[in-house]
Amino acid sequence: MTEERDYREAAASFGAVADEYERGRPGYPDELFDALERLWGRGLGGARVLDVGAGTGIATRLLAGRGAEVVGVEPSAGMAARFLASSPTVPLVRGTGDDLPFHDRSVDLVAYAQAFHWTRPERSVPEALRVLRPGGAIAAWWNVHDDGVPWVRARDRRMAAVLPGRYHGYRGIDGHVGHFASAGLAVERTVLHWERRVTVDHVLTDLTSRSYVASLSPEERAPVLAAEREAMLAEFPDGVVVEPFKVDLTVAVVPEHPEHPEHPEQPN
Repeated sequence: MTEERDYREAAASFGAVADEYERGRPGYPDELFDALERLWGRGLGGARVLDVGAGTGIATRLLAGRGAEVVGVEPSAGMAARFLASSPTVPLVRGTGDDLPFHDRSVDLVAYAQAFHWTRPERSVPEALRVLRPGGAIAAWWNVHDDGVPWVRARDRRMAAVLPGRYHGYRGIDGHVGHFASAGLAVERTVLHWERRVTVDHVLTDLTSRSYVASLSPEERAPVLAAEREAMLAEFPDGVVVEPFKVDLTVAVVPEHPEHPEHPEQPN
């Protein structure tokens, strides 16, 4: 199986677990959006925003709550259906970051919440630059479990052992966001820490929505989840988990008077 096929299969797996994604995935702390505004140098209120790879709309709704005029962009039919069920008043367009169905210089912010790694940067960065107005920005962020906590490291080891070749975590963030500076953008980055208190069942619902589990067949998935339930209950016998997160945020700002051409060269 080629890398391209692996990538497509993993990306396509989310539609079948859209309900688990909506119920299990963590949201984002208010401090994330405060930091985004600070690094961008302008507020979200009234800004025209694309939430690319919007999924079920978790970040989209939070952006809208900050006053942004936000449009979700989502390729998966299953995820889009769940988005519309949860957020019927928020506009949604079927599309991808590699081919944004929007006019040149028509938006202020292109946001990727847990999604930029599903794009091809040689395509998605020029596309974002095409649709952004001068002074606009690309913002990419990831909720990452804090592996400075022992039980998180132990779970990483279990997943890597039971799913060799599938489980990679988010180790590639540096490589992904490195494409912004090479495109001539002013890049700022910060990491925020937060946590949520949830049940073991909630953690397993979240795990089910992760591509490395979602892409398994039901028969393959069941023993993985059963073993993880046993391990988590051994760690948290009362069934309550304090999940520690780091939000890794990168904001790349387009100059107010850009020197790049209408159709910028693709970054190396």
